[in-house]
Amino acid sequence: MKLKLHLILLLLLPLTLLAQTNIKVLDAASQEPVAFVTVKVNTQKAVTADDKGELTINLSEPSNLFFSHIAYEEQNVLVPASGEVTVYLVRGENALTEVLVSSFESERPLLEQAAGIARVSEADLYRFNETSIVQAFNTKPGIRIEERAPASYRVSIRGSSLRSPFGVRNVKVYWNGMPFTAPDGTTPLNMLDLSNIQNTEIIKGPAGSIYGAGNGGVISFTSKESVDENRIGADFSVGEFGLVRYRMGVDQKLENGGVSVSYAKQKSDGYRDHTAMDREVLQVTGYFQPSKKQKLTTQILYSDLFYELPGALTAEQVAENPRQARPGSAAQNASINQKSLYGTLSHDYRFNHNLDNKTSLYINTTDFENPFNLDYKKETQYGYGGRTSFTYDDIWSNVPVRLIAGGEYQLSKTSAQNFGNNGGQIDTIRFGDELLTKTAFLFQQLEAELSDRFLMTVGLSENFSSFNIARNIDMINGVPSNAKRTFDPVLIPRVALSAKLNTNAAVYGSISSGFSPPTIDEVRTNEGSINLDLDAEKGVNYELGYRSSFNKGRVNVDGSVFYFKLDETITTFVNEQGVVLFRNAGATNQKGIELLVDYALIRKQMSFVQEVKVTHSFTGHYFEFVDFVKGDNDYSGNDLTGVAPNTLVNQLDIKTKPGFYLNFTHQFVDDIPLNDANTVFQDSYHLMNSRVGWRGDVGKAFDLEMYFGVQNLTNASYSLGNDLNPFGGRYFQPAATRNFYGGIKVGLKY
Repeated sequence: MKLKLHLILLLLLPLTLLAQTNIKVLDAASQEPVAFVTVKVNTQKAVTADDKGELTINLSEPSNLFFSHIAYEEQNVLVPASGEVTVYLVRGENALTEVLVSSFESERPLLEQAAGIARVSEADLYRFNETSIVQAFNTKPGIRIEERAPASYRVSIRGSSLRSPFGVRNVKVYWNGMPFTAPDGTTPLNMLDLSNIQNTEIIKGPAGSIYGAGNGGVISFTSKESVDENRIGADFSVGEFGLVRYRMGVDQKLENGGVSVSYAKQKSDGYRDHTAMDREVLQVTGYFQPSKKQKLTTQILYSDLFYELPGALTAEQVAENPRQARPGSAAQNASINQKSLYGTLSHDYRFNHNLDNKTSLYINTTDFENPFNLDYKKETQYGYGGRTSFTYDDIWSNVPVRLIAGGEYQLSKTSAQNFGNNGGQIDTIRFGDELLTKTAFLFQQLEAELSDRFLMTVGLSENFSSFNIARNIDMINGVPSNAKRTFDPVLIPRVALSAKLNTNAAVYGSISSGFSPPTIDEVRTNEGSINLDLDAEKGVNYELGYRSSFNKGRVNVDGSVFYFKLDETITTFVNEQGVVLFRNAGATNQKGIELLVDYALIRKQMSFVQEVKVTHSFTGHYFEFVDFVKGDNDYSGNDLTGVAPNTLVNQLDIKTKPGFYLNFTHQFVDDIPLNDANTVFQDSYHLMNSRVGWRGDVGKAFDLEMYFGVQNLTNASYSLGNDLNPFGGRYFQPAATRNFYGGIKVGLKY
């Protein structure tokens, strides 16, 4: 009898060790069941909920379960070993009602935001070759990123690159909530690898009421915000023109946080002669939560970047051989060698349910070396700064309000020398400067929910900036000098109103001001002149927009029209020596329409083809000079230089249940005027890109992705970035012809 009892107990033992957990999955907004959700535990095979969103799973201990569904955001949830559990899933980024954005320091759904905002997700970046942000950003209306040579970026948001012959200017960039744009107005965007970016929000048009100087908008990058699993990952990809990229990363959970380490290496020979590129990026991040009220994040970002500058070609040189470099570029070793270290500390603290604060500090150093055809520059820069923001929620006379107030301060010191270039080697010094740049602003913003339908926003910032150029060595004039400029304090207001038409549609209107003082690189030019007469740009933007989601997020519309009046527009021209100089060009009128429509033709969790999604993006920028007269030339009424009047992007995305996917992109770019006189244009072109691949799980702990892609499928001839108003007709920077790439990603959860 005892023997039988022991046998029964042994048979029942596994059942006592594995308790049952009953799970119900609901839509976070509608509270309706989500059918056929896939649920995975590291130690078990994936299981699927039934048509009522219910399933039962056996667990030996509390475990992290991974929930996925084609129409919802993926989510990790810690569930107990037994009992009843309800899990709420948020609809995916297709639904404007569910997409939360942090623009203007306000965590609200995109549907409620009263501004032109574009979002570039991690999935957008991975539709293309993972070596550059260019193609993904260029699918968004109103945004154009150019890459004149590998890693040589130029950013244009609503035509803002007019004053950027090279580099990123007139656009404010943040990385994980901290200023990434230097106080002199330039941004080292090329020091970032794609692995340092997970999500991007872009404010189109002036946003000075809360982000300070800059008429061209704001780009806010965020990398991974927490560690929710232990994982080791590795990526490897290759492509034509000598492209090789690999990345290794480790995520390690800790008791109250986690640590993430990522290293990426990318090399290429480039399509054109003298366009080699070599970059290494290391990011170390620590996430800590000392208490329920606070969160602490610290990061170290180190980037070692080298790339060659081929220079622009004339139309005749392009016809002869588009792969050649500008004569003299290779002989003079025209290139950029840049080493940057960026350290950050961010602290979030919730005082109570009404008040919280986020404070971020950074420190950075940069060594910069730039031999060019005409000279040789060396710079060493040191800088620091920070930003703090308080958010207070309350109810005034039955009106919910949110007050946001804070400030930002940045300082940089630069030791800059300009030498002659003798065959790519430093020659006699021409001038040496000590540069000091300071910028600061205070901001205040009030959000008032006037009713269930109306949200009003009023913002204001007070801006202060100055720079000092101490010329200690001057071989041109022979006498040291000092140039200093302090700009008068500038008040930048913004008023916006958002109105819900129903739960899935809204309209908005806004009036916002902006200003953009000249940068040191625009005042202090390569041939040694200092132009203190260059005035700051000032403008006012008027905008109306409409957003809506239909059929549970399967159809989305986001459109806007705007009018931007810009005074003292800064433009470029080139003197006979080939040096880029700057001047104020009177005023410009910038009228535009931007529209994005996406719709899911198929979205079925249990079918072989789970999703077929189509996206259309249209940009109509009809910008012209007003009252622009230089000497005997009257450019008034001409189209704004460097801006395509019409751009259209079409995308097709297919996902299957086994894990195979297809991404296809078509882009049309209209004729682009390349000089102020509108006598030279880049011809319109069609660009097509495609990527196919498979991603899924292999066994219990491994995830795998393999992909193959082609860029410039139809072998179009075009320039992804032209020189504007150049001397000698050197307008064109030919982009690569048809080229192929492929890669593999593998991850191990432990």
